[in-house]
Amino acid sequence: MSENPGAAVPSPGATRLALVSDCGNCFGLCCVALAYSASADFAINKPAGKPCPNLQQDFRCGIHRDLRQSGFRGCTVYDCFGAGQKVSQQTFEGRDWRAEPGTAAPMFEVFPVMRQLHELLWYVTEALALPKARPVHAELRAALEETEAFTDLAPEALRDLDVAAHRGKVNQLLLKASELARADFKGKKKDRRGADLMGAQLKGLDLRGANLRGAFLIAADLRGADLRGADLIGADFRDARLSGADLTEAFFLTQAQLNAAKGDATTKIPPSLTRPAHW
Repeated sequence: MSENPGAAVPSPGATRLALVSDCGNCFGLCCVALAYSASADFAINKPAGKPCPNLQQDFRCGIHRDLRQSGFRGCTVYDCFGAGQKVSQQTFEGRDWRAEPGTAAPMFEVFPVMRQLHELLWYVTEALALPKARPVHAELRAALEETEAFTDLAPEALRDLDVAAHRGKVNQLLLKASELARADFKGKKKDRRGADLMGAQLKGLDLRGANLRGAFLIAADLRGADLRGADLIGADFRDARLSGADLTEAFFLTQAQLNAAKGDATTKIPPSLTRPAHW
């Protein structure tokens, strides 16, 4: 945490860059620490703590370019928000679990905690970029600094951190920011928080300013829909059809959500995100 209360807060762009996954500086943590089950997203079962058979000695994926074709679609929609390189290079000071087996268990325990903290940093940074959320910007900056301070903790302290309590506190701020940012959409707001919209026909709808937090939009038809100003935090976009949809001013949208959806060259996305290669 900054010792100078008047110190400048990093720009949203600079903070976002630090929250982009850098697999070249990670010890393949998502490929080892996490568990997954054979399904439409994963070709095999893998328990937590066991390296994926596709993980190479240099911690790179041996089938990275063919993950979808090889039955590992789930890997293409996962995002650690930069937690992997933070744990690998800072928390454990570049000591990898293969060279120093004693670091394996604590490293794998800490990684999911760091991932949650980095996800919060992403959302808070997004909220700070919302001009209409200015009334809570001071509180958001404090939350940003507190969260960043947590990411600098030693492994034991990170492992014991009550991250759920911290998430709950920060989420209340994010909700306030969302309400402020969507306040101008009177008469157009649609509160579908947590709604089951799997396979829903939403083609061409005006969803500006909608609250779609945690909504299940799996395989929903959102072609041509206007989602500007919509709150999309935690919305499940797996196989959602986004051709022609306008997401340019949607907020709390992540790269992983886009990667899980089905869009094309006509889908309008926020400038901070990248058009998925498989679209």
